[in-house]
Order: sequence, then structure tokens, then C-alpha cells
Amino acid sequence: MANVICVDGPAASGKSTVSKAVAEKLGYLYVDSGALYRIMTWLALEAGVDTGKPESIADFARDVDVAFVVKGCRVAYEVGGVEPGDRIRTPEINRHVSPVSAVPEVRERVTGWLRDMRRLGDLIVEGRDIGSVVYPDSPWRFYLDADPEERARRRLVEDVAKGFADQGAKEQVKASLLNRDKIDSSRKAAPLVVPPGATRIDTTAMTIADVVDFIVSAVQP
Repeated sequence: MANVICVDGPAASGKSTVSKAVAEKLGYLYVDSGALYRIMTWLALEAGVDTGKPESIADFARDVDVAFVVKGCRVAYEVGGVEPGDRIRTPEINRHVSPVSAVPEVRERVTGWLRDMRRLGDLIVEGRDIGSVVYPDSPWRFYLDADPEERARRRLVEDVAKGFADQGAKEQVKASLLNRDKIDSSRKAAPLVVPPGATRIDTTAMTIADVVDFIVSAVQP
């Protein structure tokens, strides 16, 4: 049975960067669960689905098809043979992804995909319900968090680099992060929680290398 390292936490807590680095060090495959919800959101918006109507999203989700392809140290997602890229990382997707991902049928579909990926090899999977719902049997479950101010700073750096925001948008970015925290933590289907028994890591004052070394040491003491 393939090994799975679970990394959960809110947006901009460092999950993606840390998980990618751990995957490279250990020879695991990096899995971005959030990208699947973003793809679902992107496709729904492209199809004109009203993201304010859970029943419409549920009906749409049943027919979504995503291909999984191993590329280096990651599992890539393709729609129609093409990776969506930054089309799923826009502010518009950020605004709609929480209500879409809160729909039980969407979460069930994505959870099934994530569990099927175990056949591809050892995984490090990052998201919001990996250690609590998707792989609760994993002995390696981590929850990354950081101060809201630091998380907003990190997300702003990313958005500015991609041309999605300017330097003066920090408070707007912070408000968006906190709103998403509230939605993700209060949803009925697989809410964002610290998985029972998970190791909690405050990354506010830590470097990426510090967090990576901590996880690698825990997995391979």
C-alpha cells in the first residue's frame, strides 16, 4: 500500500510550497487537492452554472471528467488534454471556489479521485480535509497555519506576481482569506478542521526549509 502524507490548513499557510519541496526530497508525488475544486469551479463558470445554487452545481459535477497524469514529482490534471494553468488561479475563481467546494456531491467526487490516486505511488496531498476525511488512516498528518497578516502578505505577493492585484490590495486580500476561512470552517460537508492526532505547525516565523525539514524528519526519523 502506498504511503500518504497529509498536509491540511487554510489558504496561504504554506501548504503548496512545503508539500512540493517534501515531494522532491522524499521522491513522493505531490497532489494539490484544491486544484480539483478550482477546476470544478472554473468549468462550472465556463458553462454558465449559477454557483449560488448548490443543486445546479451538484448536477454539473456528476459529468465533470478530469485526467490525472504523473509529471515528474507531481500529479497533473488535464481537461481535454490540456492543463488549465493559471486560469484556475484568478480572483474570480477565488470568489466562487468556496461555495462550489461546499457542495457535498462535489466533495464526494473529488474525494473519490484523491483516493484513487494512491495507486500512482507514494503521495503527499495538501488540502483542507485530507487528514480528516480523505486519508484519515494516514500516520502522517500535518496542519499548517499562520497569522492572518502573514498569510495576506504571502497571497498578495503571489497575486501581484501574476498581475491579479497591486501592492495596495493587502486589506482586500486579507478580508478575502478570512471570509474563505469562515466558509470552509463552517460548511457541513468536510469542514476545515485540525485532524485528530495531526501535528500542528505555525509557519508564521518559519522558513520553508524549516517546515520541510520538520516534516521530512517526522516521516523518516
